[in-house]
Amino acid sequence: MIHKKRHILNLSGGKDSTALALHMRDKILEMEYVFCDTGEELRETYEYLDQVEAFLGKKIIRLNDRAGFDHWLKVFGGYLPGPRMRWCTKMLKLKPFENHVGDDPIISYVGIRADEDRVGYISTKENIETVYPFKDDGVDYNGVMKILQDSGIGLPPYMKWGRTHSGCYFCFFQQKIEWVRLLETYPEDFRKAQEFEKLSNEMGKTYTWIEGLPLRELRKKENIKKIKKQHKLREERFRKKRGNKKLVEVLAGIDEEEYRYRACLICQL
Repeated sequence: MIHKKRHILNLSGGKDSTALALHMRDKILEMEYVFCDTGEELRETYEYLDQVEAFLGKKIIRLNDRAGFDHWLKVFGGYLPGPRMRWCTKMLKLKPFENHVGDDPIISYVGIRADEDRVGYISTKENIETVYPFKDDGVDYNGVMKILQDSGIGLPPYMKWGRTHSGCYFCFFQQKIEWVRLLETYPEDFRKAQEFEKLSNEMGKTYTWIEGLPLRELRKKENIKKIKKQHKLREERFRKKRGNKKLVEVLAGIDEEEYRYRACLICQL
């Protein structure tokens, strides 16, 4: 039996995947819009996706791993995910996506822009073909911003308090300044992230979100002051390099270079 190809666009709650969904809305009418929900996402991400869903006029399919983060944390012996061991992405994002895909022939739409030199999630499954419409259509950073502004959707609301990417509230790709902003904006989420950490005198048994800086130390007033000062200097340098940009655009692009090759794209596009 020959199966018809399915078209799937994976939304993360970030600006690029959102803009791609808006860009493709009237081009692929049979598009499936999906969101892999870890259950630990930023609360604004859920609100933003509701807005996007209303604009698309089509349901965004919420996928999840029923076991959840706590289960997999136990499976991995309390070892927190990090850049070198991204088990959260594998178990809570990629696995639910591939389960949804099954063995059907799939075209997967990824929101990498024309001005980016990186690759997105490309499954090893032979039935998944990955395409990059922004690259094909010449849509760059400014093009993404225009799509979001013209639609009325705008940038993700978490950017208003200084978070630059979508993802879980405890995402290990956060900068120190983003941890500070999380503490100031959602202290309960910061507290929960801190409780996941394990500090031990036994070698190899200390697990923290930031190497060498437990959250209980980061939250101290003197460290917060130092982090804010360092970030302000960095932001000033970035503004000079970016030229005459609105603050919201500076925030949207400030980490493009740093995270271009590191971030989990299924989480943060």
